[in-house]
Amino acid sequence: MCGFACLWKVDDEALARRMIEKIEHRGPDATQVYRAANVPAIMAHCRLSIIGPSDGSQPIYSNDNILVANGEIYNYADLRAILGESAFETRSDSETILHLFRSNQLRWLSKLDGMFAFVLATPDRIIAARDPLGIKPLYVARLGDGFAFSSELKAFDGLGLSHVEAVGPGEMFDSLEGNRRWFRISHGAASEEAGFQLDAVCRELRLTLEDAVRKWMVADVEVGSFLSGGLDSSLIAALAARSIDRPLKTFSVGLEGSPDLLAAQRVADHIGSEHDTLAFSAADVAKVLPHVIYHLESADIDLVRSAIPTHFATTLARRHVKAVLTGEGADELFAGYTYHHQYANSPRELADELTRSLTSMHNINLQRVDRITMAQGLEARTPFLDRDLIEFAQSIPASLKMRIVDESSGKTVEKWILREACRDLLPADLVWREKAQFDEGTGTVDVIDEALAIATGTSSPVDRETEARLYRDLLCEQFENPEMILANAGAWVQDRVTVPS
Repeated sequence: MCGFACLWKVDDEALARRMIEKIEHRGPDATQVYRAANVPAIMAHCRLSIIGPSDGSQPIYSNDNILVANGEIYNYADLRAILGESAFETRSDSETILHLFRSNQLRWLSKLDGMFAFVLATPDRIIAARDPLGIKPLYVARLGDGFAFSSELKAFDGLGLSHVEAVGPGEMFDSLEGNRRWFRISHGAASEEAGFQLDAVCRELRLTLEDAVRKWMVADVEVGSFLSGGLDSSLIAALAARSIDRPLKTFSVGLEGSPDLLAAQRVADHIGSEHDTLAFSAADVAKVLPHVIYHLESADIDLVRSAIPTHFATTLARRHVKAVLTGEGADELFAGYTYHHQYANSPRELADELTRSLTSMHNINLQRVDRITMAQGLEARTPFLDRDLIEFAQSIPASLKMRIVDESSGKTVEKWILREACRDLLPADLVWREKAQFDEGTGTVDVIDEALAIATGTSSPVDRETEARLYRDLLCEQFENPEMILANAGAWVQDRVTVPS
């Protein structure tokens, strides 16, 4: 996991250095700036070494092609075998991108399986691309007659640019051939059809999830797991613990005695993990607000609230590991949000909404996870967003995700099919535990009013309008061009995700 800043046809090495310095938190292990003799590009990279730690430094240069990448390519070993080991000079998974491009295969980009963003330059062309869900960030801006790219918006702050935009999930920017969408999420199924076999689907879902967890644990360093005590992170941790021959390291945060801390400890005891916890207070929350908002690159109330426990979980985990698994994506795949219950009688509308929300995760929950973990040099991995798992989950009828379990009362259970497929992994009361938002289960909601009072220097309760203004002010104080940051931020509106147009 890393960060990068790139200039194309902009001959300003000092500018590239200033840009990468603003995001060096993403890669605390090494920083390099490279100018090639025959390519009109300056590539800057900061590295968090996960795979190939001894020889995987970037930029990677080969035959007038230069690459910088952020993320992980989980099928890199298979690609190396196909492309030929003799072509490779390092053990880095990122090097596969370079050789795959040079192979001239049709739809070469679709052969990459993982979470990634990269920029690849040749003497006459620059290409930038992003993974299917936008797990890893990538931004581009016109700069004079050339272009500037970076992993975070803050790298562009103070440059006086009129417009910065994200390269979208599953999109490729190509200076010669134009932009294109190289990946599209398949539309979700609605209801069971004739001959549907529930047991077979549950078995296949379980196998696909197990495979995703094993795949997303590939690393040359130890990988731990966030463990909130909720269903999603608990299932991931349980499967991860089964896939290794040592105790899994798990991490939980919250207020003393909060529901998540208690549930997480039960899960940790059940799966035999090496468990650590961190309790935080209202004063702690108030203290970290500026840091959280600066790195989050958003002032959205709900995103900030959920970023706070993520910050403390990151602080704890980074003391022990460089990479963690998370449960992100399960709610979007299997209907886990409270507002999804309103679709229980309309599976088609639910399937449509789940598909829509998957395509808009990149600048809401995925932005939170990426920015807050990378602010402390921690790699967050999201096995639920494995490409094979997404494809299979989208084929499961939405009526089995939000299921009506009692016709007389209309009682519905979210993520029913996921719970059913994994019910042997955890105690029954934890498998069927009702959903709680991360900031609710950790107790953040219970102290936010007190923290806001501390931050604003008042003893009165802080209303939502004042809270929004505080977050916006904290963001604006830390950037020279806050409007550029805010223009790229997503927002939760009436329980739905909206993205910038």
